[in-house]
Amino acid sequence: MSIRHPIIAITGSSGAGTTSVTRTFENIFRRENITAAVIEGDSFHRHDRKAMKIKAAEAEAAGNKNFSHFGPENNLFPELEALFRDYGLTGVGKRRKYLHDPDEAAPYKQEPGTFTPWEDVPANTDLLFYEGLHGAVVTPEVNIAQHPDLLIGVVPVINLEWIQKLYRDKKQRGYSTEAVTDTILRRMPDYVNYICPQFMHTHVNFQRVPMVDTSNPFIARDIPSADESMVVIRFANPKGIDFQYLRSMIDDSFMSRANTIVVPGGKMELAMQLIFTPFVWRMMERQKKAG
Repeated sequence: MSIRHPIIAITGSSGAGTTSVTRTFENIFRRENITAAVIEGDSFHRHDRKAMKIKAAEAEAAGNKNFSHFGPENNLFPELEALFRDYGLTGVGKRRKYLHDPDEAAPYKQEPGTFTPWEDVPANTDLLFYEGLHGAVVTPEVNIAQHPDLLIGVVPVINLEWIQKLYRDKKQRGYSTEAVTDTILRRMPDYVNYICPQFMHTHVNFQRVPMVDTSNPFIARDIPSADESMVVIRFANPKGIDFQYLRSMIDDSFMSRANTIVVPGGKMELAMQLIFTPFVWRMMERQKKAG
């Protein structure tokens, strides 16, 4: 936690929808004239694309059927915690980028699927913004969850998460249903041990729940739309949250528990704007007072 150098972290598994949350924060930062140091979780994977394929093949040959991007052996957890700790103390730290595709790789004259060299986080940023798989990981060796000032989980119900991953990997990456299914099964132990436990450390969780039948995600032809969903928003500490105001601003919303509001899926971005804009205001106000 840091007053002078706050950290916002969005955490959720592959296909969970963290990118849409990131877009909301980008709009808030642009509107409020805030300069953020953006950190992509993929940049803290241990291996680049080619090396990961080799390591996965070696693991399978050795009988390891659960080799995945979700676990500690394939991620730089200590380095990620060091970045959060150093940024919170001094406003600086080390980062790099993972180049997903040819468009991202072209300016660096590198191959897609590789990392850029480590570099310093730009000086004089207002806050650090992380989006990825492991923003709230706690293990015997690291406690990344203790550092963010605002920690947000994005957690669709599991069938919807699988539908989103299947749709993305098949449509955008050309994978077969069988290949994506194999990835889901291979990741399951690490998903249970390293992804799910993060959501008990988050300050706010967003869980999208489809209102249509997703009982067999492996035959779904499309992703249930926002209008076919509800979003469950749970606050770990609801003190200071004006639920009456939120309900007055978001049609058809309701309280399901004392710390939980449910909103229509199409109103998710509005809910985020209403909830997180005051959070960011308070962060910047405390920062100014601290000098």
